[in-house]
Amino acid sequence: MAQWQKTQILRDNGMMTEAQAPVIISASRSTDIPAFYADWFFHRLKVGYSAWTNPFNGVKSFVSYEKCRFIVFWSKNPKPLLGHLDELKEKSIGCYIQYTLNDYEKEGLEKGVPPLEKRIDTFKRLVDKLGQGRVIWRFDPLILTYQIDMEDLLRKVENIGDQLKGYTEKMVFSYADIALYKKVKANLEKSHVNYAEWMTAQMEEFAQRISELNQKWHYQLATCGEKIDIEHYGIQHNRCIDGDLITRIAWKDKELMDFMKVKILDMPAPSLFGEVELPKGAILLPENHYFISAHKKDPGQRPLCGCMAAKDIGEYNTCPHLCEYCYANASKEKAQENYNKHEMNPLGETITGK
Repeated sequence: MAQWQKTQILRDNGMMTEAQAPVIISASRSTDIPAFYADWFFHRLKVGYSAWTNPFNGVKSFVSYEKCRFIVFWSKNPKPLLGHLDELKEKSIGCYIQYTLNDYEKEGLEKGVPPLEKRIDTFKRLVDKLGQGRVIWRFDPLILTYQIDMEDLLRKVENIGDQLKGYTEKMVFSYADIALYKKVKANLEKSHVNYAEWMTAQMEEFAQRISELNQKWHYQLATCGEKIDIEHYGIQHNRCIDGDLITRIAWKDKELMDFMKVKILDMPAPSLFGEVELPKGAILLPENHYFISAHKKDPGQRPLCGCMAAKDIGEYNTCPHLCEYCYANASKEKAQENYNKHEMNPLGETITGK
């Protein structure tokens, strides 16, 4: 877990208190801030801080935004961000979006999200606003049920992949590992969803066939948090909060680059034969610059997670998408209860307004 710099903040109640001041924000693995809490988040960004409750011990702490230079958003419906992105530009804060764009409409596994057609339109509008490479497509999780077999999943992925061609560089996916997550298992069983676990042979076959589909897309394919090694199909282990992508987007932000310990270098002069020789691992940037990856995994995350350190500001049990397989809600009732509390105090220090 990163140890962020400490600072003093003036709270809404007029009291001074200590807060951590992260440079990179995750918004959020724990709930869908863009879909339901965008107005809250951008208000708190303007105020300069928000409060966060630790899910393990219930202790409230405070997060200052005075040092924030970059935000990674996670969402199934980031359309509300379209009205706020200029605010980030004004503050010189960079961002990209992990956009989970699944298709479980017919099976009713994601009843709270807009129709697929509208979500695809939102994806394209965000790319038009932010630029290529800054909206990442996730089909996550890939879930097998009595209604959905591998052929169904491949058809669903191909349909979306065809429509996003030219709008994304990457597709990230994961195989639903239901037994590993008690909340997911409990939520599916409560909703009487008959699921099946992925077998290794099925994972391999899916990887092979998705790589074949990718011959027409040329996306970067990656898995999120998966133990299985399928790099021989051209599928990498993903880094959702990716220091290299952050650098590609925000390489002109000297404060951020200094924090990440990334050196932006000038391209060397060509040799006598007109060739430019770059060191191993060099990543090209615009305007004849490059850098060497300085990505460092956050040791506080799961062993199979490749993300770098960022401060997540979301809270569990607050997402009213109410997806049947949700890992972030203990129950639909609890999530709806907390969202109702938020609506009674929509600009409060915490997401739930408490």
